[in-house]
Amino acid sequence: MDSFNNNSEFCTQPSVQVVTRTRVWPIILAALLATIATFTVCFFIFFANRLKTPKVEEGSSVWEHKLDQIQKLVDQYFIGEVDEEKLADAAASGMIKGLDDEWSYYISADDYASYQEAATNSYVGIGVTITSENVAKGLQIIDVSPDSPAYAAGLENGDLILAVEGVRVLDGSDEALDLSETKNRVRGKEGTSVTLTISHNGVERDVTITRAKIKTINVTWEMLDGNLALIRIRNFEQDAAKDSIAAIEAAKTQGAVGLIFDVRYNPGGYKHELVKLLDYLLPEGPLFRSVEYNGEENVDYSNAAFLDMPMVVLCNYESYSAAEFFPAALQEYHAATIIGEQTYGKGRFQTSMKLDDGSAINISIGQYTTPNGVSLVGKGITPDILVELSEEQKKDLYYSRLDKADDAQLQKAIEVLKNP
Repeated sequence: MDSFNNNSEFCTQPSVQVVTRTRVWPIILAALLATIATFTVCFFIFFANRLKTPKVEEGSSVWEHKLDQIQKLVDQYFIGEVDEEKLADAAASGMIKGLDDEWSYYISADDYASYQEAATNSYVGIGVTITSENVAKGLQIIDVSPDSPAYAAGLENGDLILAVEGVRVLDGSDEALDLSETKNRVRGKEGTSVTLTISHNGVERDVTITRAKIKTINVTWEMLDGNLALIRIRNFEQDAAKDSIAAIEAAKTQGAVGLIFDVRYNPGGYKHELVKLLDYLLPEGPLFRSVEYNGEENVDYSNAAFLDMPMVVLCNYESYSAAEFFPAALQEYHAATIIGEQTYGKGRFQTSMKLDDGSAINISIGQYTTPNGVSLVGKGITPDILVELSEEQKKDLYYSRLDKADDAQLQKAIEVLKNP
């Protein structure tokens, strides 16, 4: 409660003294203020006695006790409107953050569909990748998926999205859509349409595009000089192993004599996708060790068949989880040379659990180690050959615009395979 102090002094005057009209008002005003202050103090004391913390049930946990108290106080005293769904989302998100685990998080019901789409390497949209980087107004298209609705509508790399359904995008106004809001509005139900205002070489036009299910290209590959195959694995989500093995087999058919796996900026994914690919590449032995929340230990093993071919793996600090255990396993089996930067160092695995209202939590339920039992938590793996890129080169690599000739890590991989 605020403290109210009355510092007014009341001095009686001799009865014979003549009190002029101009001096009466200050005395009356002072008395009035003192009365108001006294009434205010009494009012707040009276009201504070009414605002008593409600009782909660005995035996509840610390967090249940606190939440129950807060709910009762809000229900009884909060004067504004309460959006219960918003309140529940905020409470759930805060609770998971309170676990102090950077890999655990809350997923709202609105975001859960997008979360599932990402895990299957597919989504419903128009098939473009956009960025706000180096753009004064709007969002720039930096990639158009082949055979996508955007491709059919004639959208090209470098075009700007200036508005979605007439709502301007990042034009400096308070009402403008940001990157996240633009993505949400461009995506939608399969078969529905969205109208975009596009700027191509400075010429604006409205384009109406019908949304469709887009399959994200997870694995790409190409042949380099010297019959070396460059295979980029963007994540270890659904079909990563199948697509990677298909790329390797296709490269072998075209005469590849060495493989370069690029898992830079790969955020990880499913354990079974990682294990399946490692089983294809490595000889008989342990591939992945894990301990679950209940103390149960599991070890995945490879069979005797393996790929006998020179290999290099490119990784960087943004290689997480499966994307760092992939090079770690190859390194421990002496099956590949690891080139690039120290990886992040993630050593816990998570699972998502759907809640009754359609939201979900994704929490860490176990930890894992390399085939030799080494934990990477907080340290990651150290490449056999450390090669750094400049900050500008890293940015260009992330946006797939770094020329191969300027990619020092790739060039070192080519050198290693050509000069074993």
